[in-house]
Amino acid sequence: METGLPENYAIQVSRTHNREYYVNNVTGESSWEPPAGTDKQKLDKYLEEFENNGYKPLVNSNKQVRATHLLVKHNQSRRPKSWKSPDGITRSRDDAIRLIKQYREKVLKENIPLGDLAATESDCSSHSQHGDLGWFGKGQMQPPFEITSFNLNVGELSEPVETDSGIHLLLRTG
Repeated sequence: METGLPENYAIQVSRTHNREYYVNNVTGESSWEPPAGTDKQKLDKYLEEFENNGYKPLVNSNKQVRATHLLVKHNQSRRPKSWKSPDGITRSRDDAIRLIKQYREKVLKENIPLGDLAATESDCSSHSQHGDLGWFGKGQMQPPFEITSFNLNVGELSEPVETDSGIHLLLRTG
């Protein structure tokens, strides 16, 4: 379900006030009021269900979410090869974590869309779709990836997520 918010905005819930507020995931700015460019009808519909769901992120009617991701593999990854490194990936796990943190900073501080970074930097074959994984339901992704995807609000960027495939950044897009 779409929130109706402009790109890079997510809904968070204030622990102090137990109500929703709006966060720009790029600038870090937040507001109690919806940002300019919000589709008010879509937002009202989303908020009604969001509040009725106990302020938990919503999934579509098919119980699926959509995400864009960027994967950085390392030498301990399940399959340490990629389109970028067909002869094998030699970077360490710690180097992969450092690299994914740098990419996260580029998205947040330099306003570089995650999909643009994924197109050139991701070790996943989804790079050709700018990291878009399409819609997926529970049981289709590795558990840490799935848990994170289903717990993000639409428009929210994750912290680094580690799976057997490597280290990921996720952006919930639907």
